[in-house]
Amino acid sequence: MELEESGFREACGVFGCIASGEWPTQLDVPYVINLGLVGLQHRTGAGVLARLILRLLAEESIMYQHSQGPKLLRHGIGLSTSSDSEMITQLLAYTPPQEQDDAPDWVARIKNLMNEAPTAYSLLIMYRDVIYAVRDPYGIRPLCIGRLIPASDINDKGKKTSETEGWVVSSESCSFLSIGAIYYREILPGEIVEISRHGVRTLDTISRSEGNSVAFCIFEYVYFARPDSMFEDQMVYTVRYRCGRQLAIEAPVDADLVSTVPESATPAALGYAKKSGLPYVEVLCKNRYVGRTFIQPNMRLRQLGVAKKFGVLSDNFKGKRIVLIDDSIVRGNTISPIIKLLKESGAKEVHIRVASPPIRYPCFMGINIPTKEELIANKPEFAHLAEYLGANSVVYLSVEGLVSSVQEELILKKQKVKKHDSMIQQNGNGLEHFANNGHCTACLTGKYPVDLEW
Repeated sequence: MELEESGFREACGVFGCIASGEWPTQLDVPYVINLGLVGLQHRTGAGVLARLILRLLAEESIMYQHSQGPKLLRHGIGLSTSSDSEMITQLLAYTPPQEQDDAPDWVARIKNLMNEAPTAYSLLIMYRDVIYAVRDPYGIRPLCIGRLIPASDINDKGKKTSETEGWVVSSESCSFLSIGAIYYREILPGEIVEISRHGVRTLDTISRSEGNSVAFCIFEYVYFARPDSMFEDQMVYTVRYRCGRQLAIEAPVDADLVSTVPESATPAALGYAKKSGLPYVEVLCKNRYVGRTFIQPNMRLRQLGVAKKFGVLSDNFKGKRIVLIDDSIVRGNTISPIIKLLKESGAKEVHIRVASPPIRYPCFMGINIPTKEELIANKPEFAHLAEYLGANSVVYLSVEGLVSSVQEELILKKQKVKKHDSMIQQNGNGLEHFANNGHCTACLTGKYPVDLEW
């Protein structure tokens, strides 16, 4: 909730579709893309892969404004906008030395881009009848492939094989079921995948600098992704549940019930309740017809907007001690009026438990984070945060707790694969999928996956 209201958000989502077999096809590709984009609207915006000579869509990073702009200018390439997509397109349009033929060598161009700009993007590039799906070598932004099958086979669990009607590629897998697709696999960090009517094949994989690990954005698990999406062969909902369970271990409290600010922290609240042995009870209901508070013109209206956004279920908590779980506290402007609302409605105590660590640093990997000065974790008030917010206590999940919650299942899967001494191919991913699993925690720790060039 606090993340949403602060404007903390992912920049974009991408979605592409291509029909299999002979063309023209009976598959309604525009309709599939439309439904796919609907499933990505929680990422604030989404792009359509259109049939143009070259169409580039990117989940991108502002790093290019600083590091790649001067390089392009030295090549005599001018920039007409401040868009990272334009900068990436210009890098792709630049003819690399290894390109020999008159026709563009897209693999060579993509490799040149990835060598020049190792972070942070997921790209879909369409040229003629082929889609190239590309993920940066550090795997910071997500990208996955789905296989379109006949609608009649979607609910037929006993059917082992189905006809492939087409392929989709998306920032998240959450919309696959609604378009008649099944999850096929993730695109690996640094992988260049060609998707055509003939199928899916890996063209090349670009490695990271020696010794550097994968740095998948950990906030995809905390907030950005829809809970039914799959990353690294695990469901986002399950990771959030584990975060809540770990939070109960790290920050227990004497209370009567556990609840949440609807709805993003609900899995964490359920995990906390299960581990602590306390009942999960709803204390607020969401009014879906009130606008987002972070766009209100002043602080008073934003705070009133938060209060008006919820109905209070006071019969559920009068005279009781509440543990209220939130996904994060960024500025503190949102949670404070909610605490006041609950106490005025009869709560005996309100203890805040946050299912992620404090955000202390800006993100240069494509995420819109408030300035360092605006973050509550960097203000003097943070030393007495409970008093400042009006809560009885406030405790965040530790960085170690978050990382362990995210990686718990990945470590078990890796050990299982090693134990059987085999290259298990599950959904197209083998042992290399679990090797060097790492996550970017730069906004929490200030340790960025690459050296900043300014």
